[in-house]
Amino acid sequence: MTRHARVLAAPRALSSLAFATLVCVALLMGANHVAARLAFDNGTGVATAVAVRSGVTAVAMGLGLLFLRHGVAHASRRERLALLGIGLLVGVQSLLLYGSVARLPVALALLVFNSYPLLTALWARALYRAWLPRSLLVAMLILLVGLALALDVFAAASELGMAAHWRRMGIGVLMALSGSALFGLALALTQYEAGAVDGRMRTFTTMLVTALVALASVGAQGGFAWPAAPAGWWGLVLLTLLYGTGITIVLVLLPRWGVVGNTAIMNLEPVFALVLAWFILGQHMAPLQVAGAFIVVGAVVVIGLRRE
Repeated sequence: MTRHARVLAAPRALSSLAFATLVCVALLMGANHVAARLAFDNGTGVATAVAVRSGVTAVAMGLGLLFLRHGVAHASRRERLALLGIGLLVGVQSLLLYGSVARLPVALALLVFNSYPLLTALWARALYRAWLPRSLLVAMLILLVGLALALDVFAAASELGMAAHWRRMGIGVLMALSGSALFGLALALTQYEAGAVDGRMRTFTTMLVTALVALASVGAQGGFAWPAAPAGWWGLVLLTLLYGTGITIVLVLLPRWGVVGNTAIMNLEPVFALVLAWFILGQHMAPLQVAGAFIVVGAVVVIGLRRE
């Protein structure tokens, strides 16, 4: 890790504008996943959605870089390899998360996935010996309790038995958790290996590789699965615009602020998704599950706002 990367990795307090920006990103990403579920419910394939949203974002960012005459040649060989790895990780993570959103209520899928700030910190500790506060371990225990309530692990709020409950939810939960681990690793690599690369270039290469991963998945599935109704097209367009805007802000600005702690602020995303999915999709959770959701969000936000 270069000295510049170490400086980028150092914790820094957020300004009010930066804090508000991350809250807005959480809203954008939560709305993106509600739009994605709308698209999936109307015939859109998961791989198709990932290919479209990532491809459009890559093209938009690529045109901007072409206009500015900024190329990947400015990155070192190690940074180029890191960018490739980040793109592959985000590509697989995108397929896993959208697959989870297609199987679970949106808010539940995002609650599991949004354990990634803690996993980012663990990856940073394991790979780069980053400082890991003891309070993080306490937050992890609280997070597990909250997830247990939100996911209704004992099927207390479900009309199904526990076995049937987990047969229905298990694959979606596993996909979201796996996606969370991959995204946490991608953020750690972004911070420590590619933090000095221009943020626009990070966005372009990440989205390009992600689109290629999704296109490979589309090919393996026999072709694109386009929406079968107007609502599906609206969902596809909205998720592309919302995701493209949100991920660009994350990849351009977040490494400057520090990913290890400040990603936790974006864990307001499931709260926004819970409200939007309730009004738009008619999805709701039992009161005990809602309480668990707020425990999860509270745990990661407190860790993200710590100043130790």
